[in-house]
Amino acid sequence: MTHPPRHEPATPRDLVGIGIGPCNLSLAALAHPLAELDAVFYEQRPGFDWHPGLLIEGATIQVPFLADLVTLADPTSPWSFLSYLRNRERLFPFYFAERFHIQRAEYDAYCRWVAEALPGLRFCHQVDSVRWNPERDVFEVDYAQLDTDGETETLGRTYTRNIVLGIGTAPYVPEPLQPLVDAPGVPVLHAADYLGHRDAVLAAGHVTVVGSGQSGAEIFLDLMRHRPPGQEQLHWIGRTEAFAPMEYSKLGLEHFTPDYTRYFHALDELVRDRLVSAQWQLHKGIDAGTLAAIHDELYRRTLHTGWPDAVLTPGVRVRTAGRIATSRIELHLEHLQQGSRTRHTTDAVILATGYRERPLGRILAGLDPYVRRDSSERPLIDGEFRLVLDPAVSGSVYVQNAELHTHGVGAPDLGLAAWRSATILNSLTGKETYPLPTRTAFTTFGLDDPAERVPQARQPKRLIPLVDGP
Repeated sequence: MTHPPRHEPATPRDLVGIGIGPCNLSLAALAHPLAELDAVFYEQRPGFDWHPGLLIEGATIQVPFLADLVTLADPTSPWSFLSYLRNRERLFPFYFAERFHIQRAEYDAYCRWVAEALPGLRFCHQVDSVRWNPERDVFEVDYAQLDTDGETETLGRTYTRNIVLGIGTAPYVPEPLQPLVDAPGVPVLHAADYLGHRDAVLAAGHVTVVGSGQSGAEIFLDLMRHRPPGQEQLHWIGRTEAFAPMEYSKLGLEHFTPDYTRYFHALDELVRDRLVSAQWQLHKGIDAGTLAAIHDELYRRTLHTGWPDAVLTPGVRVRTAGRIATSRIELHLEHLQQGSRTRHTTDAVILATGYRERPLGRILAGLDPYVRRDSSERPLIDGEFRLVLDPAVSGSVYVQNAELHTHGVGAPDLGLAAWRSATILNSLTGKETYPLPTRTAFTTFGLDDPAERVPQARQPKRLIPLVDGP
């Protein structure tokens, strides 16, 4: 199937988005009613696709349904999750289901519904480069229009005053295991590809899951549920000191508010770096319900067949890995507390080792001389999610889910997507297109006066004493 080349406007666009994941889809949805804004979003994939390998039956997203693409910035938007349910005539069933956390598959279906309806999205478009044109005072964006097989059909160029990068994250494979993942026929795969290979993994004799976060827990539970009692042949290992629950207390969740994001952004670079590594349990722990389901499943299997053939060992890292003959895998393990080492043989390995921000260097190579960086050569990003550029560049480059080092643990969190999108749109339009709250947390993270952050209309009124007339 071929697509005719699209006609590009004669005047520069206001905004070009690169990547269409949940973050840029949120921005596109909130930008849609702004008639004065000429915006287009490019994505190399043929359609919206949100972690298809992890849409395990029953798995839920770890934020409430209100953390959809738009609601926390505009509850009246036609692109809300509740609007999606109404459109599908499922609003009453959802009401009676009383679910605050929806399934991942349902969130994916909701996003697909939005993506299929918004007119400004261009799938099968791969952006190759971005340059600043000082003569025209605009960005040049070169792209390739792809066919359904991912082959280039036509080349194109558009001009824009502003850019937003939403290229997301990529599966992370630890270096010792990369050769095994690349080797043909070896059953070593990242969790991102789990569902596509689940039948082959279930057919393997012994399976090892590496990674002690939510994905590792869900995959371990799914594998256990599909294996006979007493014949599980499962091993689950991870680097963390325990299979720890995610911090989900009410005040703990306030780390995912705009208040904390602003506080974090104002901290010194070294302090921010220490905090990101120390706060892993805020976003890399395991949902308490998943931990309970694993324990329930393990306990149920002790009723009739004794202890299940499943080993769960935290505090372990993979030092090296290799193949034995043609079909088995040997992992060289080290226990971080004991300092002991051992060899572990298995038939298949699932790497639930998380994701890393995709590097911006390839796309932004043409802008590299203009980008200001911190002491670790990471891009500086201001409070409105813009790259700090040389003053000679009058346009702005915004980033989505690439600002963990400057904005903290809320960067990848779906709950802040709508607020961040609204912040970007307010910056673009130069006005309060989407009114945003002044205060969002009961916690005061720094030594400032919380009353200064309360809108005037919310300040307690002072009573004026009645005075009798003369």
